[in-house]
Amino acid sequence: MRCNLLTAATVSLVMLTAGCSSLERIVYRPDINQGNYLTPATVSKIQKGMTQQQVVYTLGTPMLTDPFGSQTWYYVFRQQPGHEKATQETLTLNFDNNGVLTDIKNEKSLPENL
Repeated sequence: MRCNLLTAATVSLVMLTAGCSSLERIVYRPDINQGNYLTPATVSKIQKGMTQQQVVYTLGTPMLTDPFGSQTWYYVFRQQPGHEKATQETLTLNFDNNGVLTDIKNEKSLPENL
């Protein structure tokens, strides 16, 4: 009798634990947005030859700047909708020593470790 009770308890515990993965989709997870959200229309306004002040006026303050004086700005936007994998977009702007925009790189990536 005691063995049957222990077996029944073990089986019910295993069934409850296995059911958690299917119930995970029912639990609400909010979308998590971090960084500089830039629309394609806003990014298309950026052109080589613009000054740093013009770029800040158009895009806002960058998320990261290179502290070692290479005049590189990073606009990073990371988004994780609900139960989906996170995506990240990085807009990299390089300026010359006079503060004039010389290079624009727009990268979209999906982190491998998530």
